[in-house]
Amino acid sequence: MSFKELQLCTPLLKAIADEGYTTPTPVQAQAIPHILAGRDMLAGAQTGTGKTAGFTLPMLELFSREQKPQSKKRNIRALILTPTRELAAQVGESVKTYGKYLPFKSTIIFGGVGINPQINALNNGVDILIATPGRLLDLINQKVVNLSHVEMFVLDEADRMLDMGFIRDIKKVIALLPAKRQNLLFSATYSDEIKKLCESILKNPAIVEVARRNTSSELVKQSVIFVDCKRKSSLLGHLIEKNRWEQVLVFTRTKHGANKLSEYLIKMNISSAAIHGNKSQGARTKALGDFKENKVKILVATDIAARGIDIDSLPHVINFELPNIAEDYVHRIGRTGRAGNDGEAISLVCVDEFEYLKGIEKLIKKTLDKNTIEGYEPDPSIKAEPIQQGRGGGGRNNNHRSKSNAQTPKKRDSSTHNRDKNRR
Repeated sequence: MSFKELQLCTPLLKAIADEGYTTPTPVQAQAIPHILAGRDMLAGAQTGTGKTAGFTLPMLELFSREQKPQSKKRNIRALILTPTRELAAQVGESVKTYGKYLPFKSTIIFGGVGINPQINALNNGVDILIATPGRLLDLINQKVVNLSHVEMFVLDEADRMLDMGFIRDIKKVIALLPAKRQNLLFSATYSDEIKKLCESILKNPAIVEVARRNTSSELVKQSVIFVDCKRKSSLLGHLIEKNRWEQVLVFTRTKHGANKLSEYLIKMNISSAAIHGNKSQGARTKALGDFKENKVKILVATDIAARGIDIDSLPHVINFELPNIAEDYVHRIGRTGRAGNDGEAISLVCVDEFEYLKGIEKLIKKTLDKNTIEGYEPDPSIKAEPIQQGRGGGGRNNNHRSKSNAQTPKKRDSSTHNRDKNRR
């Protein structure tokens, strides 16, 4: 199937051709016809599947077919809600890229940057609004945002929204939307909470699923290296230098851990930068830009800050520390093996993380290859100890139990989960 067969207008086809694309991805081929037919939709799609264009293209197509008479001020016709600043920026870029030959205006609003330019953009009128929940509610409370004319509502990465504790904010926003609208919900994983959310938002939805539920990409080669916790940093430096890796995304659980590891790599003369919720938006944007342009080899990130990182050919993801929520492993390794490219994901695992590893293997229904590196073998006398496992983005800490009485950590109750600072 070609994009032309999807019955997209000439301006959109021209913008798509400018990007060098000719054939839609599976999620685009399945989702676009449903959206153009005006149906609500639930899409199960992991990162790297082309889902962003899967909703921006038909959105722009529908608006081009039903261009409203120009009033004194443009009304918001579409609201796209995303969990993080980086993802909001990525979606906003997609809207601009594919809508460049169409007359629609869009803007992005999120916290961590000045609010006045965002207010000015909204006062000038926009057709498509991309937002994170916190800043959106701030501007709604200031009566800068009017959602009464929204025709299409998109909830992107709904699973991450719930993980970050946004369920109340989402409900507040939905209550302000007109009853008659088209709803699109995207989620890489499913839970009972997601199902309840779908039931409350979607009406007779089309179901699109392009990847098996809670599974890791088949294009990603996954493995585990056992090592003592205190030797992980030196092992990572050794792997980078020995294998001559040029572009690696490394995940830590905490903001402090991200900073500490990045500083360690720099001292080893390995170019590195860290991104997390405590970094200013300018610093995060610069770090991500430098990484994409290969100005720095290693980007160290927490889970939440890494949402929205979209690099088609990223070759390596390293789990410096395993996530304490198994689903986050799927999100992490989904940063590589994108757009049909092969990728590699290596997890550095110490004895304290054995139960997390079991939970991950149970979720993905796969036993990962396990290795040691000569000179970095774990000390068999070291036993698991209770350690603070703070969520990478700055949520509450969970006390990890010793190996003798450890249990696979239970899934968080997102309604009580502390929100990360980058909620806005």
